[in-house]
Amino acid sequence: MEVFWSKGYSDASMAELTAAMGINAPSLYAAFGSKEQLFREAVALYQQTQGGTAWACIDGPTPVREAIEGLLLAVAESAASGDRPSGCLVVLSGAYPESLPKDVCADLVDLRRRSLDQLEQRLRRAQAAGEIGPSADPAAIAAFYSTVHQGMTFRARDGAPPGELRATAEAAMLAWDALARGVRSSA
Repeated sequence: MEVFWSKGYSDASMAELTAAMGINAPSLYAAFGSKEQLFREAVALYQQTQGGTAWACIDGPTPVREAIEGLLLAVAESAASGDRPSGCLVVLSGAYPESLPKDVCADLVDLRRRSLDQLEQRLRRAQAAGEIGPSADPAAIAAFYSTVHQGMTFRARDGAPPGELRATAEAAMLAWDALARGVRSSA
């Protein structure tokens, strides 16, 4: 998982993958069948551990504003962790779709779409509960914060310090009140 997370699918060599797993290439193929299948398993593990932890707050009992802020701050915290790669494996792996097998690329697009849908559905429940205004646009809010999350992921990978990423999260949350009320610009 960490080799793919730090190097991406294309740049993760079989030698690096087998070394990280402490096995030889025939054992890797016997266990996973292909590099593509190993990548799928790595993404699933990431979703169950690293990525799942960050997104778990979205469906929890926390008020939606705090949940979104928590998601953004998780990116900042990942940049502070020196023991694993920064950013989101699912987002970063899709940066160069042409370098991925077609089915893997489609799977990553689907995972990102499901995350966006998860956020939108949480916002719709918050709207029904009165946490956000009736004229707020849950789809637009979800798209906005998903875009911020993805951008922060790339900044984290580029070496942005945790303080910069926390400031980005805080700046994005300054838009919350207007978004939650449903205020739109006249442009």
